[in-house]
Amino acid sequence: MLMNKPQWGYWCECWTEDLAEATGPALRALFDAYSAPQADRWVAVALRTISPALDPEASEEAWTWLYDGRIQTRRALLRAEPCTVSVTYTDTRITWTIRPVLFLPLAHRQAAELPACAYVFKPHTPD
Repeated sequence: MLMNKPQWGYWCECWTEDLAEATGPALRALFDAYSAPQADRWVAVALRTISPALDPEASEEAWTWLYDGRIQTRRALLRAEPCTVSVTYTDTRITWTIRPVLFLPLAHRQAAELPACAYVFKPHTPD
């Protein structure tokens, strides 16, 4: 998405954690959403995709969120509140987080001319 001014959106992450190990959570996926529906849809698509592979208890957790929790999540996102959705399958906890953020535009070097000071820059050379 091309932006020329700051834009509100949602930063989404997916983490897994092995509950049997002493290691911390591992980041698995990132997603930048520009609306609450887009953010919760990212989680919904992931849950629908993995639910057939889950055990009955974890699958029930997933479908409970899809049918009931998703509405609460959407409402919280519209109030600019962060949200978390988790499912535990055997010794693995999968957690999706969604946080409201302000996306800042970045300079795109191919589409815009750089400011004059960029051409004055001299790289540091080792002595």
